[in-house]
Amino acid sequence: TKTQKHKNTKQHNQSINMAKRSSDEVGVEAPPEAKRAEGSTSSSDLPLPPYASASEEHRELARTKPPLVFQLDAQCGRARASTITLPHGPVLTPVFMPVGTQGTIKGLSSEDMQAIGCKILLGNTFHLANRPTCELLDKCEGLHNFMQWPRNILTDSGGFQMVSLLKLAEITEQGVEFEDPKNAGSRMLLTPEKSIQSQNSIGADILMALDDVISSTTVDTERIKEATDRTLRWADRCISAHRNPHRQNLFGIVQGHLDPDLRDYSLKEMIKRNFPGYAIGGLSGGEAKDAFWRVVEQCTRPETGLPADKPRYLMGVGYPLDIVVCVALGVDMFDCVYPSRTARFGTALVRTGQMRLTSSEFANDHRPLEVGGTGPLKDYTRAMLHTIVTKEPVAASLITLHNLHFMLTLLTEMREAIRANTFPQWVRKFLQDFFPSASPPPCERCPPRWVRDALKAAGIDVEDIFDWSAKEELADMPRDYGRSGKAA
Repeated sequence: TKTQKHKNTKQHNQSINMAKRSSDEVGVEAPPEAKRAEGSTSSSDLPLPPYASASEEHRELARTKPPLVFQLDAQCGRARASTITLPHGPVLTPVFMPVGTQGTIKGLSSEDMQAIGCKILLGNTFHLANRPTCELLDKCEGLHNFMQWPRNILTDSGGFQMVSLLKLAEITEQGVEFEDPKNAGSRMLLTPEKSIQSQNSIGADILMALDDVISSTTVDTERIKEATDRTLRWADRCISAHRNPHRQNLFGIVQGHLDPDLRDYSLKEMIKRNFPGYAIGGLSGGEAKDAFWRVVEQCTRPETGLPADKPRYLMGVGYPLDIVVCVALGVDMFDCVYPSRTARFGTALVRTGQMRLTSSEFANDHRPLEVGGTGPLKDYTRAMLHTIVTKEPVAASLITLHNLHFMLTLLTEMREAIRANTFPQWVRKFLQDFFPSASPPPCERCPPRWVRDALKAAGIDVEDIFDWSAKEELADMPRDYGRSGKAA
């Protein structure tokens, strides 16, 4: 009822105010500056406790009621199903997190996102700080209230914009100075401290440390090493700046580019800082897939990879095929703009790849968007969607809703297969459906060979279901041509 909703909102706001007053009254100590001598393999002699900068009162609050509880529910090979309990409710993994850059998924409401079962979504610190501004979010007591979203939020630190807006950015040890892409001549300095201050104001359940992000195709070894080292120094500054460790979780980001030694160094140093969770950063930027999966495998490797008792988040990865492989390797969390961005161009995600509804072959195709599907567009025909796509604003909203439901359902299916100890069989069936034009020998086509190699490292054998010696290696994101019968 409206009365109950008002009561719940009032209680929620009161609890936020109490927590805010508590954090304002408690001071934060700065940790000793981490220094690393040239050639050393460690930036600190001893592992740092959780949020080493927090006061004793903050640490006591974290001990009595931690803002993140990780529970491993099941494991099948290296694939994991877990429950991550956060301040705004539990998140079941593996999980895909839709990206709402400025407090909204383009074309959808917060109610739409709840209806399709989303438990956590993303906001972007850089863009939110520019618009609507952190000052406004402070007045609203955070992004949850501002966008009327009662579930969890993860905020990116703004580090990715160092790559995406590189021509507008200047990177120094102090931080990154950007030119506002929508306001020429306006400058914004993003430091580790400012990033965390902004994320504290946004009120996200998971904050990301600011990292020195470089393109994954960079070949400048000095710049790669500089970025890896600087990411660690900035992580320490983020820890020191974090004001709310008792109610917001700060994740560290493993960098190191495609260099196994630098990745290993970054892994060990980040683990010493004992974050509540960790992200694998610096990928999905155009690097070869053979290099991509090997970095993920290294970061999730038993014994030497990221801790088994904490969440593992692979940043910026959204292709269904990539996610399936990386779940097999042991990743828990994913995010990407791809499913919603591609929807705005009229492309729907289906179990056979992508369906470009702008194409003429769908003009008279009166089958459902996905035969046998149960999603929000299960009764919409391809012909109807073809008629309105890119012409009517509602089409973008409809296909975005479908694509995000598709992704959330895909991850839920993987979780169920892991819990049932049938994940290898599920993966084999997924690949056969995703690449219908490929088959056992003899066949002219096969899925991307990096998939076979990565799954082998994860202990899943797919050697027998395709002709891996085929002349044509299919794309990572095959295309469904509808009635035409053309190969993907």
